[in-house]
Amino acid sequence: MTDDDADEPFTGGLSAASTPAPVPGLLCDIHALTAAPEAAAAGAMWKLAESGRQLDANVVHLRPGRQVGTHTEPDLDVLLLVVSGAGTLTSPEGEQQLAAGSLYWLPHGSTRGLTAGDDGLSYLTVHRRRPGLQIRSRRRPEHS
Repeated sequence: MTDDDADEPFTGGLSAASTPAPVPGLLCDIHALTAAPEAAAAGAMWKLAESGRQLDANVVHLRPGRQVGTHTEPDLDVLLLVVSGAGTLTSPEGEQQLAAGSLYWLPHGSTRGLTAGDDGLSYLTVHRRRPGLQIRSRRRPEHS
């Protein structure tokens, strides 16, 4: 590097043309997606599917009274943002009322369950992407 190119950004020897930079972009309109929750199918309404991502994200809809059963997530911290409707978050510590606009942290190792209220419940979850499943051969037992 010389004094003449001191103002140039460091590229590690790669030209800007050889590695296109990621570009921010709109993924979905949450208000439009959840505008008619009574007509929405239960389950995932939207999933982050961009290649090369480091996160997973889903918009999920539960119909009135439906539940995500109590479970423990051993590996991932999850952010849960209620985007429409209401419901209940149940944990060993008790129940918390979920309302549109509320953001919850569900730490790894925590036990939780969700129940949709009278108008259903739509929420966004975001967490670190799970590693892909790998098929490995079994080790053969050693014989003596």
